[in-house]
Amino acid sequence: MSALAPTAAALPATLTLPSGARHGVRRAVAGDLPAIVALLADDPLGATRETLASPLPQAYGAAFEAIERDPSQELVVVTDRHDAVVGVLQLTFIPGLTQRGAWRAQIEGVRIAATLRSGGLGRAVFEWAIARSRERGCRLVQLATDKTRPDAHRFYQSLGFVASHEGMKLALASPPAR
Repeated sequence: MSALAPTAAALPATLTLPSGARHGVRRAVAGDLPAIVALLADDPLGATRETLASPLPQAYGAAFEAIERDPSQELVVVTDRHDAVVGVLQLTFIPGLTQRGAWRAQIEGVRIAATLRSGGLGRAVFEWAIARSRERGCRLVQLATDKTRPDAHRFYQSLGFVASHEGMKLALASPPAR
C-alpha cells in the first residue's frame, strides 16, 4: 500500500481572506481551460509561451486529459463567488528514494488574476497547497521560479521557501503540432 494514498478531503475547499472575501478551490474541469490559459498568458513570460486563441490549440486539451488521468497530479483552480476562475496551480506528487523514500510536492503553473494580486489570495492558495501536500504525505514542497521574478522570490521566501538549489533546464525541440 502506498504511503501516498489519494484522498479527496481537501477538495473542494474554501479560502477566507483577512478581508472576509471567500474563494473556492476545486479540481479544474475541461471547461476551465480557456480561463486557465488566459491566466497563464497574463504576465510577461507567459505572454511569450502560451497561445491564447479560440479555439485553444489541441495540445492544451491533451495535456489536461493526461493530468486528469494521473493520480499524482492535481490541477486546481481558485474561483470567486460566481465560480469564475481567478487562479490556478498544479500540484505534482513525486515519490523518491532520496531522503529515505520521501514524497515531495512540486508546485507549478501558479497564477492569480492581476486584479486580485497583493490582496492575500496568493498566500492563502499557497498555504492551502502546502497543507494539501502534508495531507498527501509529502515531506518536502518544492517549486521553481524564473530568475527574472524578484517579487516572486520574495513572496516565496516569506512563505518559508529557501533558495537551496540551483535549477537548470534544457529546452528540447518542439514536437510536431497536434
